[in-house]
Amino acid sequence: MSFLVELLVSILIVAGAGFALIGSIGLVRLPDFYTRLHAPTKATTLGMGCLLVASIALISLAEAELSVHELLITLFLFITAPVTAHMLAKTALHYDIGFVRGTRGKELASKARERVSPKENDE
Repeated sequence: MSFLVELLVSILIVAGAGFALIGSIGLVRLPDFYTRLHAPTKATTLGMGCLLVASIALISLAEAELSVHELLITLFLFITAPVTAHMLAKTALHYDIGFVRGTRGKELASKARERVSPKENDE
């Protein structure tokens, strides 16, 4: 393997580990559910993506063929992480989980409550 490939893989591994660490710290340190949801969804997904791309590059060059397993894992990760975060956020809005003062987007929560309330009154 060439020096440039090893350098690229090393940079991707360090960047991936850094993003995963930042996402994990954000999950622990951020104040409310919605901001805690944002950290692993964005940073950790990007970190895992970097690690998987490094694995694809390393295995593909070592074996001289495309590594389909890592490619499918990467695709699955990038498709499912935003969908899961969206479902968790909608559920949190439905259960009226509170915000920390200064959080923007509270008007969306009130609109969501208004849409749910008339259905409950009809029953």
